[in-house]
Amino acid sequence: MNLCDLAPEYIHSIAPYQPGKPISELAREMGLDEHSIIKLASNENPFGTSPLALEAMEKALKEVMRYPDGNGFELKTALSKKYAVDSDQIMLGNGSNDVLELAARVFLKPGASAVYSQHAFAVYPLVTQAVGANGISVPAKNFGHDLDAMLEAITPETRVVFIANPNNPTGTFVAAADLLRFLKRISPDVLVVLDEAYNEYLPEASKANSIEWLNRFPNLLITRTFSKIYGMAGIRVGFGLSHTHLAGLMNRIRQPFNVNSIGLSGALAAINDIEFVKRSYTLNLAGMLQITTGLDRLGIEYIPSYGNFLSFCVRDGKAITVYQHLLKKGIIVRPLGIYEMPQHLRVTIGLESENHKFLQSLESAIK
Repeated sequence: MNLCDLAPEYIHSIAPYQPGKPISELAREMGLDEHSIIKLASNENPFGTSPLALEAMEKALKEVMRYPDGNGFELKTALSKKYAVDSDQIMLGNGSNDVLELAARVFLKPGASAVYSQHAFAVYPLVTQAVGANGISVPAKNFGHDLDAMLEAITPETRVVFIANPNNPTGTFVAAADLLRFLKRISPDVLVVLDEAYNEYLPEASKANSIEWLNRFPNLLITRTFSKIYGMAGIRVGFGLSHTHLAGLMNRIRQPFNVNSIGLSGALAAINDIEFVKRSYTLNLAGMLQITTGLDRLGIEYIPSYGNFLSFCVRDGKAITVYQHLLKKGIIVRPLGIYEMPQHLRVTIGLESENHKFLQSLESAIK
């Protein structure tokens, strides 16, 4: 018998996560100059990285012969101050994906189940399946979470519910009052993972006081990341906030040095770069208006988004044709077939010039 045949069937059946196409790969495939390519596929910050974070990371390079602080003391202290939580309520991750996986490893096992929405972040079913648990995908409502249906889908074996707010890839948003109602109704022995990777792109009036809910709901885990508005996607730093007992369990199984020293230094500095966050938020608002106005002009339907991306519809089975056309023009967007949205493509909000080129190329593709 082949050694690989001995791996559990649930591992064999996993479809690997498909990231956005890298610039270097497209350059090789199409014979394009890398500098001419615009990547609008992975919800990265087109503004770049927090300057304070860049400076801190450059300084940290001088100490890369040392192991990082395995407990992330300074970063946890800063997060504790920023969010008014105790340090022992925090777990750090190699991106927030790492925290999602830790939650699955702690609470899921073969025979248990996790509930998530159709069209939700692809990592939820991946981490669920990786531990042999059953995934329950609940049909979406207008491309967003149907919280009532998700409650009804919970079984006695359900241990985790994943909610992305805003949701990737649809950009949909669940109001704070609806989330709070959900938390009040769900059984306290079911972990609710509230994935807020795009929280900083929300207007202040729309943001939930989710961190304050931690005192009321010991079964709540909130995940955040430095990958999005802080522009540190390549460094991989995320974190989770929860009740101390929950955080303690997750910290037991995380890798001792799961966040590297460069990332720890960069994230610590980025927390204080309020000006960069404000400028990135403003840039995203202007870019979103630019792209939605352009799509309206072209008569292309899209899902209103609360993130730094927009999913738009290409009918008549032409989504992949349009995707390929854009690639030839040096523009990378994201096809959404793996999200059961074969007629949609997702575009990240870019710089004004990038958005303009995208809209021009899209117009030529649909003629």
